[in-house]
Amino acid sequence: MNGFTKSIRQVFRGAFKAFQTFPASIACALAFAAVTIIRIQLDWPQQEPLNFLFNCLHWSFAVGAIFSLAAITAAQSRYNNARAFLVSNILGVGAALLAFLLMYNFGGTDPAAEGSRYAMVSDLAAARAGAAILVSFISFIIFAGYPKEQSDFARSFFMTHKSFFIALLYGLVIMGGASGVAGAVQALLYRNMSEKVYMYIATLTGLLAYTIFAGYFPDFRKGQIDEKREIAQKQPRFIEILFGNIMVPIVLALTVVLLIWSGKTILGGMKVSFIRLSSIATSYAAGGIWLHMMVAHRESRTARLYRRIYPAAALVILAFEAWALVIQLQKYGLKITEYSFTLIWIVAVAAVVLLFLKKYEAHRIIALITCFAAVFSVLPVLGYHALPVASQVSRLEKLLISQGMLEEDKLVPSVAEPELSVKESITDAVIYIADSRDTRLPIWFDKDMRRNEIFKKKLGFEHTWPKPEFTDPEWAGGYMGTSLYLIANTVDISDYQWAVSPQESYVKGNKELTVDGKRGVYKIYWDMNPSNRIPSLKIILDEEIILEKNMNDYIDRITSKYPPGEGRPHDVGIEDMSVVFETPEVTVMLVFNNVEISVNPHEDVINYWMNLTSLYMKEKP
Repeated sequence: MNGFTKSIRQVFRGAFKAFQTFPASIACALAFAAVTIIRIQLDWPQQEPLNFLFNCLHWSFAVGAIFSLAAITAAQSRYNNARAFLVSNILGVGAALLAFLLMYNFGGTDPAAEGSRYAMVSDLAAARAGAAILVSFISFIIFAGYPKEQSDFARSFFMTHKSFFIALLYGLVIMGGASGVAGAVQALLYRNMSEKVYMYIATLTGLLAYTIFAGYFPDFRKGQIDEKREIAQKQPRFIEILFGNIMVPIVLALTVVLLIWSGKTILGGMKVSFIRLSSIATSYAAGGIWLHMMVAHRESRTARLYRRIYPAAALVILAFEAWALVIQLQKYGLKITEYSFTLIWIVAVAAVVLLFLKKYEAHRIIALITCFAAVFSVLPVLGYHALPVASQVSRLEKLLISQGMLEEDKLVPSVAEPELSVKESITDAVIYIADSRDTRLPIWFDKDMRRNEIFKKKLGFEHTWPKPEFTDPEWAGGYMGTSLYLIANTVDISDYQWAVSPQESYVKGNKELTVDGKRGVYKIYWDMNPSNRIPSLKIILDEEIILEKNMNDYIDRITSKYPPGEGRPHDVGIEDMSVVFETPEVTVMLVFNNVEISVNPHEDVINYWMNLTSLYMKEKP
């Protein structure tokens, strides 16, 4: 028991020591928590105009906290003097200030272009701040592995993991205990206690957990030998068992599966979707390199076997993944998925080659290459936001010029119907470009072409979606679907006498709508969730049913035009989002705001959701 309490005291002693060891980092963390508390205190109407400012502050303090961690560690491990320590702390605060100025002045969205009331932090600005945090954190791990007589990258890498999970465990326990006390106070003493109390507890717990994380690390000062370093870098027995006896066999089994897939690919061709392949390959490459670092100093049989097998097997698998990437690029061009996969593939190939050549010494170089890839991904022109869009614009230009649909920076509707594959490729490129952000587009491109009627007006044919090459509902959770949304447009209702909103009746808890006509009182029932799952409409005139129809015919019409596939949403016009019924007594038009059809082929279940925005009715003479 004394050993247990001693270890707890050491953890909290280290947390308090973090204020002295990493003052700029802890100061940024305190500022981050302060901004969070202010945001919790302000209700949304008060916070909304300041939301952009608060987000900029959050991102900049996060950058400052992690950058300070790396800068101070570098100064202490390389120089160990008061001047270097002071400069490193000033640099940390300066990094936070610089990040804020850049993000606040250049990282906001245009409210008019985005259709919002206030500016928001752009995706690109957030990605660049995230890249800065990642590079700073990897740099901290590198600096913490110095000098080589006491440590290396692999040991520092594990020590950082260990510190993180210790801090996480203590944070969760503190959070659970404090929230339990607050819950007891609310239940027994003060029932009107604000729910914000739990948010305050979470914020302060997060701050304390960060101080525990930073305070767990040993003394990095040059010339100092801290016994705590050896303890922090040592893997406990259960970790050795976890890595050597559980995780290594799992990754080796996955390696065998991927090697068998490579052989099947040679014999039968590519029979798996690229998205599925890229996710598996990314997990295998990143997880495999991570595990190689974790078992770098283990001398068990499984660890040695893994270190020998993984680099060779990874090269073979990566070669076949490159083949899949080339096929994908030939069909659809470069998009974010392909861009990310290409970047990860390059890092993975470089990593396994380095593991062949330099073994343990490769880890630090791999970390540096990862940093370079993170920075490269957010660069102007070459970043994830720009290069894929430029590639798709080039692809679209070639397609349009080949069909005579682009002349002197002006779109010309097609005279002859293009081939199906051409229409699919044009639609695919147009939608991708229209959904892009943070990049310049050619003057002839209209982002409104993501709407079907604008697309048809500009190019002469409707959206034509390429069918998924591989139908793999099991990978997608057993889901296929059709998703339609009504575009903003005018509806000619001059021939109708009444407009009825079914939504109002449901809000009032009444499913019956009534209309007083010359023939009598019409009772209208719209059942959007019946037992047979097909929405239906029923109209009764003076206790006589004059119309009773389900939406089967309408569903057949839209699914023939938009067959259930990958669930890609479509913005469609009124002709696809309305249905008309005729009886001797009335004419009725239903207008839907959105229609969702989901199919689960494994359980043989189909669900329908039709959001009926308006019902228009005309009484016949």
